Amino acid sequence: MTATVDSPATTIGEARRWAILGASTLAQAAAAVTIHGPAFLIPALHDREGLSLAAAGLVAAAPTIGVMLTQVAWGAFVDRRGERLTLLLGLGSTAVAGLLAALLGTGAGVAVLGAVLLLAGAAAASTGAASGRVVVGWFPPHRRGVAMGIRQMAQPVGVGIAAISIAVTAAEAGLRAALLIPLGAAVLAGLLVAVVILDPPRGVVTAHEARNPYRDDAYLARIHAVSVLLVVPQFLVWTFALVWLVQDRDWSPGAAGLLVAIAQVAGALGRIGAGALSDVVASRLRPLRWVAIAAGATMAALGLATGADLGIAVALVVLATVLTVADNGLAFTAVAERAGPAWSGRAMGVQNTAQYLAASLVPPIAGWSVTHGGYALTFGAAALFPLLAIGLVPVRDEAPLT
Repeated sequence: MTATVDSPATTIGEARRWAILGASTLAQAAAAVTIHGPAFLIPALHDREGLSLAAAGLVAAAPTIGVMLTQVAWGAFVDRRGERLTLLLGLGSTAVAGLLAALLGTGAGVAVLGAVLLLAGAAAASTGAASGRVVVGWFPPHRRGVAMGIRQMAQPVGVGIAAISIAVTAAEAGLRAALLIPLGAAVLAGLLVAVVILDPPRGVVTAHEARNPYRDDAYLARIHAVSVLLVVPQFLVWTFALVWLVQDRDWSPGAAGLLVAIAQVAGALGRIGAGALSDVVASRLRPLRWVAIAAGATMAALGLATGADLGIAVALVVLATVLTVADNGLAFTAVAERAGPAWSGRAMGVQNTAQYLAASLVPPIAGWSVTHGGYALTFGAAALFPLLAIGLVPVRDEAPLT
């Protein structure tokens, strides 16, 4: 049994291919500003609104909960209706929710703001599978690692934009002004998607490609599990690096935001490097295992350095920021390649849902841990998660890249 899926184009020029990569990257970056930006409202929520760190962390986690709830549904939608429509609908809805958040602020209560941020995250979740499928569809396997590395750099770049702008804006102009930043990013990305993005060709989907890949073996499930474990230190550092620098190291919000932004840019470049390495060694999973080893060692060192109040702890938090994001592109590409054209949207949705389920728990639990155990204990404990991930990476089951 076979089926033909129509596509508006079967070939495009090299310039258009890279333009599509740029537009999909910007779409994912705009989503990252929406999803991760509220983490940089924690100082304002804690100091100006009087929320506890755990409560402020829960507000910051609201968009990630929205992502978790809708990721698989968006993946199924993109499998059926295509990437361009998904991105346009998702970014448009993100902009509407962002406008509502900026208009409301905390005027209607923190719970209402959290609910609106959850809706914004639910809409922004559309970019996960859709932008990934665009890249996988338009780039051949031997160039896909670099291309997906560039696309995956969108997340740390988006977090960097949020870090350098949202905390300072919230401190100087208030919460509502800071919430205009994700709105602007979503509008800009939506306009670019409308002009540039084309759905990649899908052609004939065979009965084998249409099968449920989760019924074959535990390959995809193991990659999901690895990503869940690695996302714990990633979101810990993303959420609390700025707060740690301000509260524990006595940095100003501006200086702390700048360092976090620089670290995120370095992390973005690290994702490209990881993707390029995977193309060179013709494996997504061997570099993934290497990243897990390095991330575990770095988080352990960060915990020790923080406990001893060593200056090197600042350098280690930058290194941890780089290493804890390097796995995402590798895992995402491996999932898309294994799932195939008929299931990649849903598989990417499951991948992101699993990650965001873990990520949504990190801010409130880590906030509680910092409050009762301190930053050193919290950073050090996070090293256990990547160390557990090392043995789960299914390197021996990886098929040759074709």
